[in-house]
Amino acid sequence: MIEVIGVRFKKAGKIYYFDPANFTIDTDDYVIVETVRGVEFGKVVVARKKVDEEDVVLPLKKVIRLAEEKDKITVVENQENADEAYRVCDKKIKDHELEMNLVDVEYTFDRNKVIFYFTADGRVDFRHLVKDLASVFKTRIELRQIGVRDEAKLLGGIGPCGRMLCCSTFLGDFEPVSIKMAKDQNLSLNPAKISGLCGRLMCCLKYENDDYESAKKQLPDLGEKITTPYGNGKVVGLNILERMIQIEIPEKERVIEYTLDELIEEGVIKTQATE
Repeated sequence: MIEVIGVRFKKAGKIYYFDPANFTIDTDDYVIVETVRGVEFGKVVVARKKVDEEDVVLPLKKVIRLAEEKDKITVVENQENADEAYRVCDKKIKDHELEMNLVDVEYTFDRNKVIFYFTADGRVDFRHLVKDLASVFKTRIELRQIGVRDEAKLLGGIGPCGRMLCCSTFLGDFEPVSIKMAKDQNLSLNPAKISGLCGRLMCCLKYENDDYESAKKQLPDLGEKITTPYGNGKVVGLNILERMIQIEIPEKERVIEYTLDELIEEGVIKTQATE
């Protein structure tokens, strides 16, 4: 086991583990740490805890120090400089007539690098643009092409549900989402209804997917023939979340609704444990 703290560098960014060393660090504290990008300013979102060594990337970097008030001022100044850098870069992209859309600009905490995030339909030759930017900012320049999901995460917005986008508020990582998830949840397959602002399938399709998959393994299929105490019938409806089954009994000329527990108790359906 190894002792770590979890640090996040952006509001809904990925959580990275660091060695707290001998510092007394609590949740919501700010710390200065060394990363692959250089020295960075981050917020502690996971208090000191012990994890298995295989759950972290070793060697684990140590916290340099707790952040001070002057460090917070530096972060604000960096953001102001990034806003100005955005305006400069956007103009130069137009001057070079490049087919790319500037999304965001970020200075590293130590100001050793400025990162420009952009989207584009294909590869872009931005070598001349980099030279121009380097001559203006006198520091290392990185142009990073991102996808439409990352763009939505950076820009934020309001989703079809009326709430702020999950990716920009709390989702640290994007998880794979497939059209099968929409099918399993009996959702409309109209792309306009199951796509987010980014144009990709909504991340929230993943939230209830495990519950749907578990329920589908227990419930009969639509059209499946079942023998009930009222006679032979056929499954004509399913409420997956509530585990409700509608069975049509031709002899009785009626549709009877059962819960999954009722069918198990009557021996109509066996639980997975007894199969």
